[in-house]
Amino acid sequence: MEKVDYKKELKQLYLPSSKEVSVVQVPKQQFIMIDGQGDPNTSKEFREAVEALFSTAYALKFMVKKSETGIDYGVMPLEGLWWSDDMTTFSVGNKSDWKWTLMIMQPEFVTRELFAIALQQVKKKKSLDALSKLRLEAFAEGKAAQILYVGPFSEEGPTIENIHSYIKQNGYRVSGKHHEIYLSDMTKTAPDKLKTIIRQPVK
Repeated sequence: MEKVDYKKELKQLYLPSSKEVSVVQVPKQQFIMIDGQGDPNTSKEFREAVEALFSTAYALKFMVKKSETGIDYGVMPLEGLWWSDDMTTFSVGNKSDWKWTLMIMQPEFVTRELFAIALQQVKKKKSLDALSKLRLEAFAEGKAAQILYVGPFSEEGPTIENIHSYIKQNGYRVSGKHHEIYLSDMTKTAPDKLKTIIRQPVK
């Protein structure tokens, strides 16, 4: 059985330095995605979205492992695109207006047919409104600046400012949505040890 670790294969995207900002070219990838709105700390919609994503991602993993391909791959981390209609009000102090797209990257051999079967399997086991909102979609982010941040989400501000300063100082401009990749299990990791990739697309 072939084992694949996509975080290592795509280390330039998923294992960045925590000491300095780097610029990467993010290729087109496919993701299970779901859209929503509201404070991630208090929103039932957010919690159900996360559960639906991981339940479906693990169903796909085991389907592929048992298939003729026999590939055993690790489920990729949760990722989030964050924004608000008025970006001047987008701040950690007002999360109720936040809009988000949560997503988990999928290998290219995960087809729409497999995705549909996985959804049906999960629906038989769990009653989650979010399951009907999931989609499998390609996403091409392009050039982006990123850095690894270690610590609680509430203290990300200086790291985000660092990225934006780097972007401006190096002749780029911000393009696209604020992107975070959660390398740690939020339910089992102390806030000061959480590892999060902060990414900002640029032009």
